[in-house]
Amino acid sequence: MTFSLVARCAQTGMFGVAISSSSPAVAARCSYTRAGVGAVASQNITDPILGPFALDLMQGGMSAAEAIAGVRDQGRFIEYRQVLAIDKHGNTAIHSGPHSLGIWTDARGTDVISAGNLLANEGVPRAIVDGFTASAGHLGDRLIEAMRAGLAAGGEAGPVHSAGIQLSDKVGWPVADLRCDWTEECPIETVAKAWDVYKPQLDAYVQRALDPREAPSYGVPGDA
Repeated sequence: MTFSLVARCAQTGMFGVAISSSSPAVAARCSYTRAGVGAVASQNITDPILGPFALDLMQGGMSAAEAIAGVRDQGRFIEYRQVLAIDKHGNTAIHSGPHSLGIWTDARGTDVISAGNLLANEGVPRAIVDGFTASAGHLGDRLIEAMRAGLAAGGEAGPVHSAGIQLSDKVGWPVADLRCDWTEECPIETVAKAWDVYKPQLDAYVQRALDPREAPSYGVPGDA
């Protein structure tokens, strides 16, 4: 019921996840990033414990492959889960249980891995990876373009209703966490519109958290 990618920006070290599904609020349950550590998508009959668990293992020094092995060894009902990860070096790994739904597969590229289940066809993850690889600019822009490519290649077997992107970079919280939890229109384009608004303000929101004295004005009525 889901297609996604986890990725790393080789220039900045930023991590990101982008995801879409026919299910509601997919990004709230399936997307995990941690600055300096990696990114994980935990999907297909989701166990939300597995995302933070994999990140903890990578923060402790494991590679993406070692962390996914740990997920496979210790996760409950792992035969129903699909978990993909990227580590701080850009290494990728995935576990897809044999009870993943419908057509399920994955594809990899430099600093990116994509996977899905209940897909329209087996080419969707490769289209996502190719879309990411062919794009340039901010990691958030590249995530959006990759998801558009996956949707154009067929996406999920049925209509998608939710989507999201999450980015982590240098600080202990996601610097962007944008979601469309339900729509009858295109959730990927809804998130893309939100990203267009948020992207120019991203650095300002981080600065306001770190030191509001050095932050730009808030641009709201009554702002001195």
